Amino acid sequence: MLLDRFLPRIDFDSYEDFKNNFKINVPENFNFGYDIVDEWAKSEPDKKALVWCNDHGEEKVFTFKEISLLSNRAANYFKSIGIKKGDVVMMILRRRWEYWICAVALHKIGAVIIPSTLQLTKKDIIYRGNAAKVSTFVCINDDFVINQVEASVGEIPSVGHLIVVGTERDGWEFFNKEIERFSDKFERPQGELATSYNDIMLVYFTSGTTGMPKMIQHNFAHPLGHIITAKYWQQVQENKLHMSVSDSGWAKFGWGKIYGQWICGAVVFAYDMDKFVPKNLLQKMSQYKLTTFCAPPTMYRFMLLEDVASYDLSSIEHWATAGEPLNPEVNSKWFGFTGHNIYQGFGQSEGPVLLADFQWDDIKIGSTGKPSPLYDIKLLDNDGNEVGTGEEGSICVMDVKNNPPVGLFTGYYHNPEMTEEILHGKCYNTCDMAWRDSEGYYWFVGRNDDVIKCSGYRIGPFEVESAMLEHDAVIECAITGVPDPVRGQIVKATCVIKKNYEPNEALIKELQNHVKHSTAPYKYPRVIEFVDELPKTYSGKIKRAQIRHEDEEAVRVRDENQPNFNKNQ
Repeated sequence: MLLDRFLPRIDFDSYEDFKNNFKINVPENFNFGYDIVDEWAKSEPDKKALVWCNDHGEEKVFTFKEISLLSNRAANYFKSIGIKKGDVVMMILRRRWEYWICAVALHKIGAVIIPSTLQLTKKDIIYRGNAAKVSTFVCINDDFVINQVEASVGEIPSVGHLIVVGTERDGWEFFNKEIERFSDKFERPQGELATSYNDIMLVYFTSGTTGMPKMIQHNFAHPLGHIITAKYWQQVQENKLHMSVSDSGWAKFGWGKIYGQWICGAVVFAYDMDKFVPKNLLQKMSQYKLTTFCAPPTMYRFMLLEDVASYDLSSIEHWATAGEPLNPEVNSKWFGFTGHNIYQGFGQSEGPVLLADFQWDDIKIGSTGKPSPLYDIKLLDNDGNEVGTGEEGSICVMDVKNNPPVGLFTGYYHNPEMTEEILHGKCYNTCDMAWRDSEGYYWFVGRNDDVIKCSGYRIGPFEVESAMLEHDAVIECAITGVPDPVRGQIVKATCVIKKNYEPNEALIKELQNHVKHSTAPYKYPRVIEFVDELPKTYSGKIKRAQIRHEDEEAVRVRDENQPNFNKNQ
């Protein structure tokens, strides 16, 4: 077990013991490629690392020895085309098995990787390529991806190589063929070419719901922070299959499909789906007899529209979710089918899991659990003062300047001014609101900008969304505030409903009355809009800001045309 090398203690008697005594030892030259992948390959060469499949009947199984040798070939290939320590490589690979090979190889070299989604357009790619000074693109052979990259590279002077995986493409170097020419031995660099734990390993671009995306940088110690994510929240088991549903372009992939899982010796299960089809995902979960599973709440909601009871999910011992808050109604229905609760985790691209349901205490349905022992987390008001029990505050990670915690981002790439502003003050403010109960559980309210201020009340969108989702008609819902001349803001619900319901005034009244009885009456949505789908970021998060901004513009135009019109309901 490799955990012994990094954790003075692995097992704990209680959450309090865990919070007070958990510690990670970070070696000065820690490198995930050598110290995890290669070490497993040496100690247990036949140990399974990755089980991969797709929608076209293909399947591949890799041991750690095979990952080690293939990544060495890839490292030699990358080195041959001039990639060196500190060079930036953007990878757009969805869930192709080559991602794991390329990532480990680039870690060994000391290059900086930027995982990216295949939905990026020319504008997105040009911005990212120039902001990060990308030298190489490694892409899946997808027509849309290839066309967008080819249309972009002429405007990104730093780019020198275009590499495609899976199948050949004219004008692109073919990764799968190229690495066959190179040795499967790659010596660990020494001296100036060696990596330190504090060198930059990984850059994520934020989703960018407002403004241009920021570049969040992580160092080579970052994977060790995901020990908390994998072992103590997702509860992965050595030599057992774990699945987290995520495209490789998102931080959730790092949370659930490579770092913490391989450090713990779990087998990563990767289903490279063409698109999310709930029936197909349920079938794979049943077929491969997974042990642990993690997916965003949206996927649980859509799977619940299927006949979940007809799939054998009995092998799965632990369910988890992150990305957005889990509505209690979803957990209740899932428990009814599986006999297990869904364990929530909260975090951002900026780090591993910050708050979570851990194994020692009963979970409270609707809460986001308790703080990770890696971080000193407090709830602060707008003046930077800690709030009391039951009071709302911003979730903040304290003492990040003088004692940077393992796993948390170290700044904004190529932006020392923003790094100084955000990280070198009293704390790192996540800009997410929560309150803490008397037993230390945290309850998510929403993003600072998402909290609705109506007639002197502060209304968090999550509670109203949960109430709406309790109604059988509602599949998805986004709660936002609409400007109102009397109340300041009123609550609006933007809903996706099931096909057997009519989007009419009768249903609006029914939903409004349902919320009035399910939660405090003043929180009910005075405006309800039915839509075919909710706007979402590439990573699947609801764009409440977009809905809010569109409504603000509509109100502005309306008031200009009819200044005395009052649309209260």
